[in-house]
Amino acid sequence: MATDTGLESLIDQTISVITNDGRNIVGVLKGFDQATNLILDESHERVYSTKAGVEQVVLGLHIIRGDNIGVVGELDEELDSNLDLSALRAHPLKAVQH
Repeated sequence: MATDTGLESLIDQTISVITNDGRNIVGVLKGFDQATNLILDESHERVYSTKAGVEQVVLGLHIIRGDNIGVVGELDEELDSNLDLSALRAHPLKAVQH
């Protein structure tokens, strides 16, 4: 396993990953490597829209390449379960521009 990434404490925890192309993927962190490639289980992508509620696309076991990760954060499952995603409206995130 990689060291000094801060991800060790998040193993088997639900996390949210924002990718460089603006996707929001939520899942249980199962592993990672020295290139910060992530393995997520029970994952889904949250697709935001200003016209409809948040669509959750089931991905299952999913690998995210480290060079496509913008932000990784721990998800507060209690707060998240209280959100009414069907009523939430938001602009989709734009891709990172270098």
